[in-house]
Amino acid sequence: MSIQHHRAAVADIAPETLYRILHLRVAVFVVEQEAAYDDLDGRDIEPGAELLWAEEAGAVLSTARILREPGALRIGRVATAAEARSRGVASAIMRAAVERCLELDAALPILLGAQEHLVDWYARFGFAVDGERYLEDGIPHRPMRRLPA
Repeated sequence: MSIQHHRAAVADIAPETLYRILHLRVAVFVVEQEAAYDDLDGRDIEPGAELLWAEEAGAVLSTARILREPGALRIGRVATAAEARSRGVASAIMRAAVERCLELDAALPILLGAQEHLVDWYARFGFAVDGERYLEDGIPHRPMRRLPA
């Protein structure tokens, strides 16, 4: 099977696919990481928000979200199914998210909040730590920024 990559606003995603994307986010962030928080924070439906996902045989393997913020773009909700890890799927989603941000506005910085143990992984995509450590749902995070070229 081959992996297909997609990108769309929530309103343009088929209900079954949206369900699979959200189910993956809950499976990773809420269940696996034991962080009881409101994944449905309202930001997925903000103007200009886009979801990206990798799909294989109808299964959503990885996902990310792009948001527009004042003076920046933000990548978040990066999640990969346990069975798809170490296959390059998450890296492909991140590359696609960065490329999309550059298409939207290459003059803007790209922000993200990285779980601390993933700082080096995000650095591979041009991100650098840009602030103090903070806890989000009990998980250490670092703000990161990718400066415009």
